[in-house]
Amino acid sequence: MLDFFTIFSKGGIVLWCFQGTGVTESFTGPVNALIRSVILQERSGNNSYTHDALSLKYKLDNEFELVFVVGFQKILTLTYVDKFIDDVQLHFRDRYKYMLEQKGARTLLSSCFAFEDDFKMLLCEAEESSKARGSTSMRSFNASLKSQKTVKSMIETKGGDKGKEQGGKKNKNAKKEAPAAEPVKGEQAKAPASQKTVENGNQGLTQEEIIQKKREEFIRKRMWAPAEKPSKSPKPVKEKTKGKEKRVWTLGGSSTKELDYSQCNGNGDQATGVHVLDAQADPGMQLSSMKGDLLAVDYESSEEEEEDAVEKVVVADTSKQIPKRGAYGGMFWMLKGLVGSKSLSQEDMEPVLEKMRDHLIAKNVAAEIASQLCDSVAKKLEGKVMGTFTTVASTVKGALQDSLVQILQPKRRVDILRDVLEARSQRRPFVITFCGVNGVGKSTNLAKISFWLIENGFTVLIAACDTFRAGAVEQLRTHQRRLNSLHPPQDDRGRPVVQLYEKGYGKDAAGIAMEAITYARNQDFDVVLVDTAGRMQDNTPLMTALAKLIAVNMPDLVLFVGEALVGNEAVDQLVKFNQALADHSMSDKPRLIDGIVLTKFDTIDDKVGAAISMTYITGQPIVFVGTGQTYNDLRSLNARAVVGALMKA
Repeated sequence: MLDFFTIFSKGGIVLWCFQGTGVTESFTGPVNALIRSVILQERSGNNSYTHDALSLKYKLDNEFELVFVVGFQKILTLTYVDKFIDDVQLHFRDRYKYMLEQKGARTLLSSCFAFEDDFKMLLCEAEESSKARGSTSMRSFNASLKSQKTVKSMIETKGGDKGKEQGGKKNKNAKKEAPAAEPVKGEQAKAPASQKTVENGNQGLTQEEIIQKKREEFIRKRMWAPAEKPSKSPKPVKEKTKGKEKRVWTLGGSSTKELDYSQCNGNGDQATGVHVLDAQADPGMQLSSMKGDLLAVDYESSEEEEEDAVEKVVVADTSKQIPKRGAYGGMFWMLKGLVGSKSLSQEDMEPVLEKMRDHLIAKNVAAEIASQLCDSVAKKLEGKVMGTFTTVASTVKGALQDSLVQILQPKRRVDILRDVLEARSQRRPFVITFCGVNGVGKSTNLAKISFWLIENGFTVLIAACDTFRAGAVEQLRTHQRRLNSLHPPQDDRGRPVVQLYEKGYGKDAAGIAMEAITYARNQDFDVVLVDTAGRMQDNTPLMTALAKLIAVNMPDLVLFVGEALVGNEAVDQLVKFNQALADHSMSDKPRLIDGIVLTKFDTIDDKVGAAISMTYITGQPIVFVGTGQTYNDLRSLNARAVVGALMKA
């Protein structure tokens, strides 16, 4: 039933392995994929992993730094695997505990130990126990309760019910007749129940006195209730706030005529769709240089605040509940939270992890991602022996910080400048496609990336493939004019560094992108930036059109543009975008999202959880971060700065 079972150390030493009968393929490929994709990427919240046709289950032993992995066909439903892998771990630990503690995992390689017999014994016990639980046979008709019922018994049951109902009716009638049996004298027998309750509350009063009393209470409420309201302290009258003052833009013109760039200042070629605008100098646009690699996004927070952030979050509520005791009591309470030569358990970490989960959700991390991160940290630390004078909160904080940094750091480095130079040596343009939902800033950040590429000496062709939104082409034409005014042509041909390729509205976006790439190859452009229409992840026709554009043109880089304001929505967007690209692809290996552009990063303060959610879902790096509205407001991601802001209380 099992394909393989292996035990290895976290250092990569295989201690023992078992391979099932009839299995010819090696287990090294699935195990290496598990190590790269799950263990090294800190995604061990779920103990299962799927690789091709195999399903893998694993167990971490943090005390001895061991990993237990079992693999079987994913079409099989083996209910005993979880308990079986726990039993193997405990049996292996107990048998070779002395060797692991004294000499380490390397000594087990040179020693001959017969663990295969114990393994087969545990496997047989697990299989037998699963068969015993699942061998419940169906009851026969004679053994069921329905076989004992006959027509006569059913009739008697109905009669019995009727008898019960009749008996119940008789009891009700008896209850109703019971009060009548008691003799009632005077006018009390004629008075209704409500009147009797009133008389019970006003014992010793006549009917007229009760009416007079009620009348006085009614008049008192009518007369005195309005007079009591003014006795309250009057609320201070708020002064009217001044109206919003008109903002004076430092880079703005003196009249609205200067902002009208809908008309081309140069000559437009309608046949080719390329618009070339005159490079007019704009003295108001003075931007800093962006040559070389982008600056990393940073936060103005001290290191001490980042170190003490989680302790404040975890200890904040408990410190208020500590009663003041003597000097020894306070000292013993401080020592109570310390862990010395003790292995951590799930119960020890649960209060701290609960606080950490709430803290991550408050920082805009998706709820599902926050739970998986905390579960991963718990599995990483469970059973680990801590040093003396080490608090559980600081240990969990350090492990969570390391996990977050590992998630944000890319598995592969995306160096666009190097890739553009390599594509130039092959005499072809480097193509980048931008996709995302509506209103996240695709066109604006495309212009920022164009400015950065121009600063590094590359020529750019912008393909206007957003043929749906009104004003999309005019927006790109305005950015083209601005960029050309900042960078006048310096080559012999006098060609602008940025050109726009557009065919108007209502055309096929995939065809426009293909024509733009062909034009860029013939005209020796270095980079082609493809702007696509914004679309919601649930719009099937538009998602099909996007998958067609990517499948036909095969860009070098597919960037998903998402805003930093989203929380749980980021997970849904990225999952459905990737799923649509996979479903509508024309090849066996579909092109998925290669990187992320995180926009509006300057509007969220320290709620940077969207960066964690997006990177955790896709496993792809955040290539660019938009931090403002000018062309040089473009940064690269600094993983440690983002984690520091995320952990800040």
